[in-house]
Amino acid sequence: MNFNHFDSKGNAVMVDVSAKQPTMRTAEAEAIVCMAPELLTVITGGSATKGDVLGVARLAGIQAVKRTSDLIPLSHPLAIHHAAVEFVLDQAHGTVSVRCTVRAFERTGVEMEAMTGAALAALTIYDMCKGSDKSIEVGAVRLLYKEGGKSGTYRREAR
Repeated sequence: MNFNHFDSKGNAVMVDVSAKQPTMRTAEAEAIVCMAPELLTVITGGSATKGDVLGVARLAGIQAVKRTSDLIPLSHPLAIHHAAVEFVLDQAHGTVSVRCTVRAFERTGVEMEAMTGAALAALTIYDMCKGSDKSIEVGAVRLLYKEGGKSGTYRREAR
């Protein structure tokens, strides 16, 4: 495997993208939050003690997208053109699929921004609900889709 975040001496470096041409980049990622179905009912019913859980989580995810380069050391600061966070709820199983989509016209991809947005939105759900149920699980942070750049399009296969 080739890891391009290291120089010839093994030192960590930010990848030089200055010679690349900007292209439209898109990425979608998700994080899965598992909880008791009863708690999901409370959240969707708008009666959570800390307020609008999904609304706050959406804002946290968008903010995280914009701050990715502050959180991940070798990530490039990007001019984000679009960031959205959506939720797919499965009431019967008590799961929330947090989906984050990011778009930018840049020299490097936006996969890390999408994954960071999904992860932080999921963690915000946990933070706002931990007083009711500490057994909530946050997991399965993964890239679902990306397009743009020399590696082309990637779509995660359903498992």
